[in-house]
Amino acid sequence: MQNIVKKLFNKNSPPVLIAEISANHNGSILNAKKLILAAKKNGADIVKLQTYEPKNMTINSSKRDFLINDGLWKGFRLWDLYKKAQTPLKWQKELFNYAKKIGIPCFSTPYDDEGVELLKKLDSKLYKISSFEMKDISLVKKICEIGRPVIISTGLASLKEISEVYKVAKNSGCKKLVLLYCVSSYPAKNTDFNLNNINILKNKFKCEIGFSDHSTDNTVAMLAVSQGVRIIEKHIALEGQKKGLDIEFSIRGKEIKKFRDDIDKAWVLMGKKKFLRTGNELKNIKFQRSIYVIKNIKKGERLTSKNIRRIRPGYSMPANKWELLLGKKAKKNLQFGSRITNKDVL
Repeated sequence: MQNIVKKLFNKNSPPVLIAEISANHNGSILNAKKLILAAKKNGADIVKLQTYEPKNMTINSSKRDFLINDGLWKGFRLWDLYKKAQTPLKWQKELFNYAKKIGIPCFSTPYDDEGVELLKKLDSKLYKISSFEMKDISLVKKICEIGRPVIISTGLASLKEISEVYKVAKNSGCKKLVLLYCVSSYPAKNTDFNLNNINILKNKFKCEIGFSDHSTDNTVAMLAVSQGVRIIEKHIALEGQKKGLDIEFSIRGKEIKKFRDDIDKAWVLMGKKKFLRTGNELKNIKFQRSIYVIKNIKKGERLTSKNIRRIRPGYSMPANKWELLLGKKAKKNLQFGSRITNKDVL
């Protein structure tokens, strides 16, 4: 886990993929373990749980305020939704231990004080604060005071609200902070994104900026990487899985590996921060134009457009020396098709 924390904050490190299990275990701890294993096998760097039961999220009420009237979970009462989606507190230790056993780091999102205390007992090395809890300042303080690295999703929040939580986190002792650009739509449409927000966040805050991806298009994450993002969170599901509260915006089985490959490809395409031509490209410099003898030239004869020419290949004097070369005299006899160097002219 210490190595993955180092990777999170190493700006030269390739992208870090956080595999979010969320509710896709469908109430089965066996499925939760299968998801952790799928994350490991398909190239995720770290797996994330959610630490809550319905009591940690809401109250058992059927009043209008507690009913969902639109979106992916339309028709649910909040209590029933979280009861169906929960990763029970009694599972947490077993899942942390399983992740450790198979060799993938694990952390979680607590939603209230009880969740925080449980994760402290499990010695979680990293904490996540969800977009919907971001403005719960008391919770943010409690988590940041632990002194471990913290990831905060910023969906729904204005720049002012993000600034406020950033200050709270820093003032509460969080030395290693990641802010995730997040669109809290499920699934998020391409038109919901403004990837320029990433650069705005990078310029405003002195911390790592990542991306929480609820889209159904790998291109969005690839473009986020092109904006300098290195930490990407994505919901996962099992190969062939068709049912799940979050299935509409999750990548399944081998799709995790494809997502991993795509963000790595984007990272490679980004290249270095300095202007660079690779050796592989520069091998083709031989196809540039250069200046060759096109008619036998005697010693002392002047070079003109009649006896030299700018042609391919590029082994001779560069074509940009043409005007400097015209009118000079040959130091020796030059044969048709021969190269020209500075040593050949007066």
